[in-house]
Amino acid sequence: MKVAIRNEVHGNKDLYFKSIKEKLKTNGKILKNELKKLLHLCQTSSDVELARKVIYRFHEQNEITAINDFKFGPLFMRLCYELDLERPAVELIKDQNLRGFFSESTSFHILMTMLFKKGHFESALEVLVEMKKQGVPFNKETYLLAFAICYKLDNIESWKISEKLLEEAQLKGVTLPLRVFCFAVATALKQDDVVLAKFYCSQIMKMESKLYNNLKVLVQLKSGSLEEVIKTLEEAVEVDTPPFVKKIEFSEQVLATVREKMEKTPSLSAKLEKIYTKLQASGRITSSTLEDMLFQIPSSKKTPAKLLNHKLLGYQTAKPLHSNLLLE
Repeated sequence: MKVAIRNEVHGNKDLYFKSIKEKLKTNGKILKNELKKLLHLCQTSSDVELARKVIYRFHEQNEITAINDFKFGPLFMRLCYELDLERPAVELIKDQNLRGFFSESTSFHILMTMLFKKGHFESALEVLVEMKKQGVPFNKETYLLAFAICYKLDNIESWKISEKLLEEAQLKGVTLPLRVFCFAVATALKQDDVVLAKFYCSQIMKMESKLYNNLKVLVQLKSGSLEEVIKTLEEAVEVDTPPFVKKIEFSEQVLATVREKMEKTPSLSAKLEKIYTKLQASGRITSSTLEDMLFQIPSSKKTPAKLLNHKLLGYQTAKPLHSNLLLE
């Protein structure tokens, strides 16, 4: 649509923008197609500033549009994402005067993704809270983004939010992605909440997952179940994996943590060294850290053609989290 509209204008973008500015001056009515066209033509931060003014005028004139009407929120957020402009995006989505303009989860997802990519985790959490305040329904993608943000923040407040969100999702019967529980376990471990880490780990059904097995080892280690750690690692070594099946790998970082903990128990330390040698010989040790695994792009059984039609966020430009998290 963007390309089609730019081709249609044929270099007359300035004239079109001038006509829109005149409408703003004369308090003329901004039509739906005019705003859509304007947003598709924006290419700079100054263009976005004009679009911001037009959005306020449009919303003021039209109030909350009909449910089946065109949604401008995601279009504006995609534009901000493409132009690397998080400030106007955050300002508009929080503005009480624009309530109803950003009425769907996609707008919030794009903005949270942009803030996450930039490392602005506090701001991303604020957007999540704003989404809740505005009564925009959470879906499984929202929960996944929320848990990734809380994991990165790693403080008591974000941990409590994680707990409440997971409880809320389960009470509502939301089918959460596996990765949500993995983030929950990892965050609980960082907060030294072993009881909840064990509970969340028990919720993970895909037990052949590399991420699950590394988390399981850390949970066992934090629980003081050193014999269980040895057993888990031994079982991985003993499994006769066919050549076409991916082997379960353990992170060098996780194994280093295990080694350090078991140094005080010579008998277990000796066992661990033998297992470590076997793991290494069978190519089951990876340099990837636990965090690398948490944010790794999941493999998919879908064909490329199907993936192209599979809309999870409804936008294409926000690749970092769309790829790394939301394909789970």
